[in-house]
Amino acid sequence: MTTPPAPFTPEQPAAPEQPAPAKKGSRILKKVGGVVLAIAIALGVKLGLPYLTGDAPVHAKAGECVTVTGPDNDPKVDTTDCSSGKADLFKVVKVIDNTFDVNKCGAELSALAQQLESDKFVLCLEEVPAK
Repeated sequence: MTTPPAPFTPEQPAAPEQPAPAKKGSRILKKVGGVVLAIAIALGVKLGLPYLTGDAPVHAKAGECVTVTGPDNDPKVDTTDCSSGKADLFKVVKVIDNTFDVNKCGAELSALAQQLESDKFVLCLEEVPAK
């Protein structure tokens, strides 16, 4: 024979309540929300990060000066003062929009094809002698 349990007294703590299991709909909603959040973060990094770090292409205008650094297959272009005397300093002679054809600048100018969002263009550059 077994002994019956002791009667409940106010000094004894009550048994903790078990949490109700999560509903199936809320789990699916959490998963979908997680996927949407991951996509939003990925798009933010892809589209916004170059602008935050300064790695976005520069759409310079004719008459402005730029410095071109980095490898030929991934150059970094920054606008700068024409009188800065920096190395790799070029003056933008003309900008040709809606093309990547660097041959349109001619043989006497250097050319650099760039893309900024959906805009594609070629910067025709003339080297500025170092001071």
